[in-house]
Amino acid sequence: MSGVAQHWAEAGETTSVAGIRVLCAIYRVLGRRGFRWCALPAVYLHWLFNTRARRASLEYLRRLHAYAGVFKHPPGWRESLRHFGVFADTLLDKILALGGQYPLDKVGVSRDNMLRLLREGRGAVIITAHIGCLELCQVLAEKVPKVRMTVLVHTRHAERFNRMLERLPGNGQVRLLQVEAIDAGVAAQLGERVERGEFVAITGDRMPTQGGRHVCADFLGRPAPFPIGAYVLAAALRCPLATMACVHDGDGYALRFEPFAERVTLPRAARDAALAGYVAQFARWLEAQLRSAPHDWFNFFAFWDQPTHADRS
Repeated sequence: MSGVAQHWAEAGETTSVAGIRVLCAIYRVLGRRGFRWCALPAVYLHWLFNTRARRASLEYLRRLHAYAGVFKHPPGWRESLRHFGVFADTLLDKILALGGQYPLDKVGVSRDNMLRLLREGRGAVIITAHIGCLELCQVLAEKVPKVRMTVLVHTRHAERFNRMLERLPGNGQVRLLQVEAIDAGVAAQLGERVERGEFVAITGDRMPTQGGRHVCADFLGRPAPFPIGAYVLAAALRCPLATMACVHDGDGYALRFEPFAERVTLPRAARDAALAGYVAQFARWLEAQLRSAPHDWFNFFAFWDQPTHADRS
């Protein structure tokens, strides 16, 4: 690919809402196996004609294999097509999760750290990534009833999503907040929520749509840019930083909420070095998640070459 790589937000949404409704109807009538068979042509066509996504899939799978040896053979088109198939399957799970229809007994929850923070009346910033089915964090509302979470998103669909969530039972504990950047006003709003013992979740694996500072860290054997927003926010709010992932585990998911840093400190004299350390720690955490669930990576763009603010100015 020549020139500056396309930003992930510029790729556009290729998912058809009408298509999703049809496939959900198929799932209700034929179950998951019927859904998979009916989704197969759409998955194949998407894989065949979305050249950027196919290239990104192959690059990721090959880097993961070279780095961690997770496949029996070097990944080719079959493994990439399976990657797209897992994404389609996960898309169904996301819809079921948002509608409260995903079976809770298929989600194993690691929640000891969250329970500890709730007992202490402390909130936290959560750093996560575009892996697995994060919408199943709704399960926390069932298994940890007192939890309240705000999920920061970089798309303009947050208000529509929230209106949809309001019509669903038991989902008032998780809200979406659309942000272009975390300015002083947004930070103050989030600070109030954390002080009330709530949680704020932010992804750490995509550059914001408006650019922003980043730090490069070694990820699957090659340097990649990672945003620093989560660490700066946690440092400003003087609260714990935790990780959250919900990846495939057997025929269900494992939802893991784990400590990352009890307090994020960014000394003025060594700020860049401190940020580099936190980003490197996050990259190692992300690698560990992908070793256990190699097809759960859903960044279908040129991740290692994604444009930064400097590239786009």
